[in-house]
Amino acid sequence: MRGGIVTFFTMAYIVVLNPIILGGHPGKPINADIHGDVLPMAAVAAVTALVAGVMCVVFGVVANYPFAFAAGLGVNSLLAVSVTTQVTWPEAMGLVVLNGVIIVALAVTGFRTAVFNAVPAELKAAITAGIGVFIAFIGFVNAGFVQRVPDAAHTTVPVRLGESGSISTWPVFVFAVGLLLMGVLTVRKVPGGLLIGIVLTTVLAIVVQAVRPSRWALNAPELPHSVGGLPDLSLIGKVDLFGAFTEHGSASHVIAAPAIGASILLFSIVLANFFDAMGTMTGLGEEAGLADENGTLPGIGKALVVEGTGAIAGGLGSASSNTVFVESASGIAEGARTGFANLVTGALFLAAMFFTPLYQVVPLEAVAPALVIVGALMIGQIRTIDLTRFEYALPAFLTIVAMPFTYSIANGIGLGFISWVVLATARGKAREVHPILWAVAVVFVVYFARAPIQELLT
Repeated sequence: MRGGIVTFFTMAYIVVLNPIILGGHPGKPINADIHGDVLPMAAVAAVTALVAGVMCVVFGVVANYPFAFAAGLGVNSLLAVSVTTQVTWPEAMGLVVLNGVIIVALAVTGFRTAVFNAVPAELKAAITAGIGVFIAFIGFVNAGFVQRVPDAAHTTVPVRLGESGSISTWPVFVFAVGLLLMGVLTVRKVPGGLLIGIVLTTVLAIVVQAVRPSRWALNAPELPHSVGGLPDLSLIGKVDLFGAFTEHGSASHVIAAPAIGASILLFSIVLANFFDAMGTMTGLGEEAGLADENGTLPGIGKALVVEGTGAIAGGLGSASSNTVFVESASGIAEGARTGFANLVTGALFLAAMFFTPLYQVVPLEAVAPALVIVGALMIGQIRTIDLTRFEYALPAFLTIVAMPFTYSIANGIGLGFISWVVLATARGKAREVHPILWAVAVVFVVYFARAPIQELLT
């Protein structure tokens, strides 16, 4: 129960962040689709909480793993930045649903499980470590501890510490105190240390805001003006499954061959969704001690099928594809080991539809330290990799660093797969590489080169 609560608080930001990524205001260009239409932000928040809550419960009951669900940050950003410049929002959500159908089909046939099992143990360990670095980086960025340099085009330094190379704002100070506090609680093995740390850091944030009003990342830690209200679920079912592929669809105005262009968009969504989830489950399973000596999760096939339905549910609800969240590691660190933790997290997400003002009291700066602590725990998996062998060291290194540097788990996995195959071939060990690993590496080459390929085809 404690793990489920902690997981919710480290993930609750998605109900606020997803509307910012996907939603907009009528008449304004931000997040508008090809026709200028937007998704209402209040409605996006409601369906984000609804789909996350339902999928957390379903996955907990069916798969019995403590891996919580919500709208995936990779796919929702892809929709807002790339897909809706060529199609409408209903058509974009239709592509998300089709992506889910494909992923479920691959899982049911056993192909997805075969890919999961074909990954060498060294790469599985690197994926776990990379996810640890990635979620720690998410924590640093969410809290404002690491920020972009405003005029990065005129400097070789793209990011910096805080706003001026130091802890120059009170919210970042709150994050730093919270990080040290949770570190102390963890090293002292205090039960519920992360949850206690989140609560105490939130209290500190409320005090700081009362004394020195500041600009916070998302939620200002202030007492809410209201408790809640009825959610707006009007976006459910607003999906156009095949509109993007037809000559009469909105894509025809942008893409010379709509079927080809839409297929490439769908391929991008499938690949990002497929490997983000696989990598996340690998890392969480290792961290929870649920995987066997080969890094394989028992019953992974069933879990992958349910995970694929998250994309279908997310598309039908216009919340974007729902997938396993790396923040589940914070609940695992608190002791979550079964699907019961998911039931708790899911119930809190469903309640969040009605009580949005209450959980908005907790600022990102109060939960971000938990992500950094969990990242520090997960990076320990690197100890199982023989880094004295460069054929292991380079793929592992690329897998680990590409995840935070490109803000994508799938990109890290892709670079790891490609480099593993290339180095194995260079050593004369090409035949020892699993055929599926070869196939997936080729698919990733196509994925990374999709822009020039699309240009050639269209």
